[in-house]
Amino acid sequence: MEAHHPDRYYVPHGTRWPILGSIGLFLIVMGAALLMIEASGGRVLMLAGVASLLVMLFGWFGTVIRESERGYYNAQVDRSFRHGMAWFIFSEVMFFAVFFGTLFYARQLVVPWLAGEGKNFFTHFLLWDNFENSWPTAGPGATEEFEIMHAWGIPAINTAILLTSGVTITIAHHMLRHGERAWLAVWLGATWLLGALFLGLQADEYIHAYHELNLRLDSGIYGATFFMMTGFHGLHVTLGTIMLIVIWLRVLRGHFKPDHHFAFEATAWYWHFVDIVWLGLFVFVYWL
Repeated sequence: MEAHHPDRYYVPHGTRWPILGSIGLFLIVMGAALLMIEASGGRVLMLAGVASLLVMLFGWFGTVIRESERGYYNAQVDRSFRHGMAWFIFSEVMFFAVFFGTLFYARQLVVPWLAGEGKNFFTHFLLWDNFENSWPTAGPGATEEFEIMHAWGIPAINTAILLTSGVTITIAHHMLRHGERAWLAVWLGATWLLGALFLGLQADEYIHAYHELNLRLDSGIYGATFFMMTGFHGLHVTLGTIMLIVIWLRVLRGHFKPDHHFAFEATAWYWHFVDIVWLGLFVFVYWL
């Protein structure tokens, strides 16, 4: 690598990681396509693609970490990282906004229309004369019975867990800024442990929903919105927990300085975003 110049914008050197990542994604798509048509070799291609993608992620992030620790990133590079992370979180906000919009459209517009309200009286009269405007519902014509997931059980506990984790990562950030590295490791470790606990309880909730409530992804509009919204949020919590574990391991190795720790801040931003989305889910999916 070239010598670091504080007044210049760092230009990355040539790297093989993007090519390996592209190959991995191609293999995953090809393997999935073969599995869909029940052709041979699909599973092997998918596993090879996932392995290639994991190697790319470990290798590329490792390169970025080494460059950061060697002082190649000046204030201008730091600003570009922050802008990129901000736009990424904005895209995630729009991603979840689609699901919240879907839930609003179904509950406030479609269900009342099918029940005969507004200008859709004949839709109700001719097609679904016995359908009533109530939520939750599987939709008109549904015959399979299921129970809903109530808010004041595991969802309420998970809400408390995520809110607590938001506090612990904020405390960890203060410890980092004040150079208290021992307490930094403790509070950051507590954060990812809370994230892992959240995921364990959500898995238990899904098992309870499938086996005891007969609530599944195909349980009409309620089941679809419930599992799509909470499932994608669980995926984001999983990614966030992995990010927290990575920066915790970096803290144990002595990485990050009080005035230079963008990776820590980016992870904290992402985790707070996950917290806020869960509050919306708890209110609109579980409670109301």
